[in-house]
Amino acid sequence: MQRLFGTDGVRGVANQELTPELAFALGRAGALVLSHRGNGKQRQRARVLVGRDTRISGEMLEAAMVAGITSAGADAVLVGVVPTPAVAFLVQVLDCDAGAVISASHNPVEDNGIKFFAADGFKPPDEVEDEIAALVYNPPNGARPIGAHVGRVISCSNGLERYIRRLCDIVPVDLTGIHVALDCANGAASVCAPEILRRLGARLTVIHNDPDGININVECGSTHPESLQALVQAAGADLGIAHDGDADRVIAVDHTGRIVDGDKILAICGLQLLKAGELPQRKIAATLYSNGGLVKAFRDAGGDVVTTPPGDRCVLEAMLEHGLVLGGEQSGHIIFLRDSTTGDGILSALKLLDVMVQTGQPLAELAEVMPVFPQALVNVRVRTKLGWDSEPEIASTVEAAKQKLGPDGRLFIRPSGTEPVIRVMGEHPDAELVDAAVRMVAERIGACLGME
Repeated sequence: MQRLFGTDGVRGVANQELTPELAFALGRAGALVLSHRGNGKQRQRARVLVGRDTRISGEMLEAAMVAGITSAGADAVLVGVVPTPAVAFLVQVLDCDAGAVISASHNPVEDNGIKFFAADGFKPPDEVEDEIAALVYNPPNGARPIGAHVGRVISCSNGLERYIRRLCDIVPVDLTGIHVALDCANGAASVCAPEILRRLGARLTVIHNDPDGININVECGSTHPESLQALVQAAGADLGIAHDGDADRVIAVDHTGRIVDGDKILAICGLQLLKAGELPQRKIAATLYSNGGLVKAFRDAGGDVVTTPPGDRCVLEAMLEHGLVLGGEQSGHIIFLRDSTTGDGILSALKLLDVMVQTGQPLAELAEVMPVFPQALVNVRVRTKLGWDSEPEIASTVEAAKQKLGPDGRLFIRPSGTEPVIRVMGEHPDAELVDAAVRMVAERIGACLGME
């Protein structure tokens, strides 16, 4: 049986795959499992904090999930529309036993997802997710709470403000005189990201901060930075910042309109920490999909990069294992572990701005610290991700592509954990060669497994 939880929670088309019935079951099972692993406080009922992004299906799934939580005898603490990392933070400061976020991050509006946080603000390990899934598939037969033992719904009106103050306290950088173009992806960053930057003194030009439930991530945000690139140049901004739907990612744009992705943000912030003697082990963590130039930049500076499989969960596991404080992905999902238990796009943007202020250098100049090896990435939409690696025609094409790239190149193929997509990524000093090799593999996968 395929795991219910993917690489980042339970995902699916809302009201089709991720139904209210499933949300109810997840709320109930999550409350039952995570309340037993909570913070050990002695109280009458467990408390589960629930946040969501701006997509239209969020309220429907929230209502179902809250019903599941309260039917398990736990209280549901509602914080409304907040970034995913705000939930991880608020779970701890509001003394909850668990947290849940209803969001599909950078995915289109028809999708949604549910992911959990434990009482310490970290995402639960696979075995705990599997324990939740087991209760979803096989609900307990015992009597449900009745009367005074049924859970309550508690509204928390100041959760977002507490998160805003927290980030301003973590990075109290003076942004006076810095003009920031900001793309909020019509998502959870729409209120708090502009407010944080204004409180720190930045001059702002903001776009895509008017969510209507259906415009989240639509031709905007960190996965579609084209409009931000144009805005930075048109407005004469010093830089641009783009978040995704739940604000756990950030992609930057320098004053010339060039993209500064997660790898370069890791290089800029990490090398600054290395220079200041504040990088334990003189290392950061990044995935195999990160550009080879990131490793070169750190090794040239006397540091190194611990490489991990794709996914922020793998990055975090490596950071905890090696005692690291910084890690992330090329997508802009970056973890500053001294300050947050999960990736936080707004926090990462503030850290980047802080380096700009400390050094007095523009982002374009800072980004030159990392060389970029040519990469090509193609996402192939497929009818099924299962069994792709056992298709003989795909295997032979992959081998031919690797031969074409030779010892100087890299080729990675993996199914997405959140979408019906297989990702093909290659890297080589010759841009034309790597592009041809990647397209060769992508076309074969599309011919064998593509949508009808």
